[in-house]
Amino acid sequence: MARTRTRSTIEEKIEAQKLIVSKAKDKYEAAVNELERLMKLRDEEHRKELLKHIAASKRSYDEIIAFLDGNADEHLES
Repeated sequence: MARTRTRSTIEEKIEAQKLIVSKAKDKYEAAVNELERLMKLRDEEHRKELLKHIAASKRSYDEIIAFLDGNADEHLES
């Protein structure tokens, strides 16, 4: 009888631990989703700011593209 009780206790502990792991996984996934949402929000703000600066720039489209492509010496000699 002691063996059956021990097995039962172990099974109960396993089930309890499965529940703990499941809750931790749900919490982790929610945290990852929030992180991804915040990173997308940050990236969108960066894009808007970049477009605002490009629109206000005195540089031409070709000069900006050359700079971004790493060919700034060809077009940004002013």
